[in-house]
Amino acid sequence: MTTQDKRIPQTVPLQSATFTNPINAEIRRAAATGIYDIRGGGAKRRVPHFDDLLFLGASISRYPLEGYRETCDTRVTLGTRFAKKPIELDIPITIAGMSFGALSAQAKEALGRGASAAGTSTTTGDGGMTPEERGHSTKLVYQYLPSRYGMNPDDLRRADAIEIVVGQGAKPGGGGMLLGQKISDRVAEMRTLPKGIDQRSACRHPDWTGPDDLEIKILELREITGWQVPIYVKVGGTRPYYDTALAVKAGADVVVMDGMQGGTAATQDVFIENVGLPTLACIRPAVRALQDLGMHREVQLVISGGIRTGADVAKALALGADAVAIGTAALVALGDNDPRYESEYNALGTTAGAYDDWHEGRDPAGITTQDPVLAARLDPIEGGRRLRNYLKVMTLEAQTIARACGHNHLHNLEPEDLCALTMEAAAMAQIPLAGTEWYPGKPGTGY
Repeated sequence: MTTQDKRIPQTVPLQSATFTNPINAEIRRAAATGIYDIRGGGAKRRVPHFDDLLFLGASISRYPLEGYRETCDTRVTLGTRFAKKPIELDIPITIAGMSFGALSAQAKEALGRGASAAGTSTTTGDGGMTPEERGHSTKLVYQYLPSRYGMNPDDLRRADAIEIVVGQGAKPGGGGMLLGQKISDRVAEMRTLPKGIDQRSACRHPDWTGPDDLEIKILELREITGWQVPIYVKVGGTRPYYDTALAVKAGADVVVMDGMQGGTAATQDVFIENVGLPTLACIRPAVRALQDLGMHREVQLVISGGIRTGADVAKALALGADAVAIGTAALVALGDNDPRYESEYNALGTTAGAYDDWHEGRDPAGITTQDPVLAARLDPIEGGRRLRNYLKVMTLEAQTIARACGHNHLHNLEPEDLCALTMEAAAMAQIPLAGTEWYPGKPGTGY
C-alpha cells in the first residue's frame, strides 16, 4: 500500500454563517478607516416581499375578463379629501422623490418627460425644483423636507401637490447625505450651501415636535397654495398603523408609506440594513388605520419601496393601496447599472447591478452625478422614452393580472385574490398560506 493510498480525506472548509465574507470585509474596512460605510440603493438583505405572494386567477368560482375585448381601467385620483384640484393620473404608478443634486439635471428632465408621457406624476426630492423638471412634468409633486433645502413659497405655488416628508423607508428617523463632490455651483446656489462641502439632511422638521404641529404645518401650506393642491405626508415604514392614523388626523389628503427596500439617497449602511420594516409589512396596518377611521379610499395610500414589476403593483393594490411610487426602478429604466458600462464599474471597484455608491458622483451612466462629462452621457429624450416604455409595460402587466382575476379596474383587486408562499409573508400581508384558509394571527384562530 502506497503512502498516497493511506492519505486521510480532507474536509471542506466551512464558512461561518455569522462571520461571512461580506461581514469580515466590512470589519476590515472599518478597522482600516475608522468611519462607517455609506451608500444608496436601499436594503439588500432578503426580507419577505411581493415575490412571496401569488395571485389566484379566475376559473369556475371567478369569471376572468377577455383581454382583447374587455377593458381594465387604471386611472387613479389622488387628493380628493380637501384639495380643490386633485391629481388625476392615467396609471397608479408614480415617480418617487429624488433630488437634483443626488441626480443630474438630465436625469430629472428624463423623469419628467417619461412620467408625463405615461400620464403620471414625478416628485422633486430634496433641494428644490429645477426648471428642467417643472418644464417637462405635467404633474409635479413638490417635496417639503426637514432640511428646507431649496424651498421657497413661489415653487410651492407652482407645484401640483406638496409632499411633506417625515421619513424615508431606507432611513426612518435619520437624514440623508450629499457629499461635497456633488455640491456643484448650481446645487450650492439652489440649496444655499457652500460649494464642495458635505451636506447632511436633517432627520426631523425644525418647527414641529409632533402630530399637533404637523396639523399646523399642513394648514400653513394649504393657505400658501389657496387649498388648491393635495397635501401628501410621507413616512418611513416603522409604525405604519399609528403613523397613518396621525397623518390622517393632521389633515393629509394622501399618505405615502415607504418600506425599507426603497431608498436611492445615501445613508449609513448599518442604518439601511437594520432600521425600518419591509414594504410588505407596512401595507395592511396602514390600510387598517384608514379603515378604522372610515377614510380608506377617501385618503389615498401610496406604497413605495422595492416596486419593480406590474405584479408588484397589482399586489400592492390588492392589499389596499391606491397607487405606488418607484425610485430605484426608474433609475434602472433610465440606464443606471447598465452592463454596457461594466468596465467602468469594475474600475470603481464594483460591477453593473451592484453599484450603489451614487453619493460619490462618479456614476458612469450619468444619472447620479454632477460631473458635466458623465451627466452628458444621458440623453433626457431617450431616457424619457425608456421610462415611458417601462411604465407602460408595468401597467399592462398589472392589467393582465387584474383581468385574470376577473376585475375591470386595478382598484377592484382585493386580498382574496392572493395567497402567500411563506409563513412570514402570510403573517405580514394577512393573506392565507397557499392551500389553506389560515395565516398566523388570523382572528378567531387563537394562533
